[in-house]
Order: sequence, then structure tokens, then C-alpha cells
Amino acid sequence: MSALAPLPVSPTAPKERVAYLDNARYWVMLLVVVGHSLTEFVVMDSARGVYTWIYAFHMPFFVLISGYTARHYVGDVRQVRRIVSTLVVPYLIVELSLQLITRHYDGEPEQLMVLSPQWLGWFMAALILWRLTTPIWRALRYPITTSIVISLASVLIDIPNALALHKTLGLLPFYVIGLHMTREHFLRLGDWRLRLGSAAFLGALFVWCQLKQYDDSQPWLLWKNSYVDLEVSAVDAVVGRAVLIVLALAMTFAALSLVPRRRSWTTRQGERTFYCYLLHGYVILLLDRELHLWDKLEPYGATAVVGLILGAIVLANLLMTAPVARLFRPVFEPKLTWMFRPIDESPKVTIPT
Repeated sequence: MSALAPLPVSPTAPKERVAYLDNARYWVMLLVVVGHSLTEFVVMDSARGVYTWIYAFHMPFFVLISGYTARHYVGDVRQVRRIVSTLVVPYLIVELSLQLITRHYDGEPEQLMVLSPQWLGWFMAALILWRLTTPIWRALRYPITTSIVISLASVLIDIPNALALHKTLGLLPFYVIGLHMTREHFLRLGDWRLRLGSAAFLGALFVWCQLKQYDDSQPWLLWKNSYVDLEVSAVDAVVGRAVLIVLALAMTFAALSLVPRRRSWTTRQGERTFYCYLLHGYVILLLDRELHLWDKLEPYGATAVVGLILGAIVLANLLMTAPVARLFRPVFEPKLTWMFRPIDESPKVTIPT
């Protein structure tokens, strides 16, 4: 059987890293790790307010940036290969290994559920689906409106956890909005008056979350529950999801306006958030199941919460260092040249007619 011919591919311009986006990735990754470290303490008043404030916008923030960075996706051969090597393979590695670890300690899940992400893998599963459907969102006349309608409708349906479809649809508007943003939009967020207002807005919401202590807010902030699970009427569920979208957008744009524009040490760390996201779950899981750290810290109340936040910040920064990236890059970003057909990158000559 003869070898398949090399696949043609359109030339692409070399990518240039933008310091602003890497800075944004750094700060949102801190929120991700801190938020996950507080999950077991959400029953405590000293942790619930911080948790609620973080979860109100940290994943919409992350998803919007992901949408913006995917705006040039057209589905060519090189881009599809990258989806497999940097999303599909890491998803399989992380999801299967974490399920094996939890089954070792908790006895669950009894059967490995490759297509049903249990924790961190949901974001990679969602990214795969969002990325593959990007050409559709670029082609629609009203993509943002359509994505919002889908998100609102998803709260009315009991959606299975296949590839985190419930969260994929719930958070879809943020990806589509990011997909249609331009560099000029981000530049406008840097106006000093807007930055002052953003700091005041986020600060006021932080204080509000500490004072109000909404016990029933957590299910809403996970973006995956239907109105039946939320124990509200269908109308209240749609209104609640709409309010949450507006609030998350406002907080996301406020946070984006505060992100530094200049290159600094956070920029270098922000270039390696991929490894931090994939690895921090293992650390948290093992500290919890093997050392029972959260059970030991719970009696210390607010002091334990502050300590966990500081520890999470240290952990996140360690996992964003260059040595960690060098060590895990072959695992999480394999070349997989053996799996794909070769790419024909020879220049094409057009003969005028």
C-alpha cells in the first residue's frame, strides 16, 4: 500500500506573544488555583465569600481569553494537529489519571469515564468543542446573541456530562465574545478612569460577598445545573443565568482593565499557565487524600483560609516556572509526528490564466 501524499497547508504568520494576554493568564491562573484550594472550605464563612467572588468571574475570564486567542482558527491541518497534541492528549492523560487516583482513595468512579470529565478535564473538553466549532461562530450573523440564547436554554435541560457539555454550553457566550474581540477593545479597557472604576467595582463586590455569604450561590456558579437541580422555576433559572452572565462579563472586563500592559516577570509566568492548570489538581488531590490537609486545617478557621490562599499562590507560581515547563512539555505537548500525515509546506505557484 503506497504512502499517503503530504497534506497541503496554507502558510501562517509566526505568532507573537502579547505581554498583556500573558499577564492576564497569570492572574486568572492564580484565581483558579486559589479557588480550587478553597473548595473544601466553602462551608466556612471565612472562605465562602472569597470563593463566591472568585467563582463569579474567574472561568468566564479564562474562557473569554481563550476565545480571543482562537480567533484565527480556521481548521487547517496544522491547527487540527495542534488540537490533538495540546488538548486531546492532555485531556486523556489528566482525566484518566485523576480518575484512577480518586478511585484508589474513594472507590469512585467504579468504571473509568473517559468522555465524562470529573474535575479539571472539563475545560480541555470544552476547549476542544469550542475550537472545532469556531468557524461556525465566525460565520453566523448574530453569533453572540445566538450563544447567549443557547446558554440560557441550556439551564432548562438536563444535559449529560458527555465532554462537559453542560458547562460548554453554559459558558459559550464568553468564548464567542472573546472570539469577536479585537486588540482595540482591550486597549480601550486601559483608560485610567475605567481602571479606577474597575478597581472600585471589584473591591465593592468582594466586600459584598464577604458580608452577604450566599449559602445557595455555589450551584449557580458551576454553570452546569438545570433548573430542576437548582430547585427553582424555569423562569427564575433563566433570569438567574442571565444575571450571572451580565455580572461575570462586568467583572471580567473590570479585571481585564486592571491587567498590566507591560512585560514583567508575571508575563514569563503567564506563558506557562498550561502546565500549572494541568498539574495543580494532582497536588491538591494528593494533599487532601493522602495527608488529609484540609481536615487538619479546618479547626483553625480564618487563619487556615489565609494560609491556604498564600499556599495556593506559592504553588501556582512554582508550577509556572521554566523547569516545570521543560520537564512536562514532552508529556503534555507531545509532537506526535508518527501519528499524522506529513505536511507539504512547499510554496504553491499560481499560473495566471
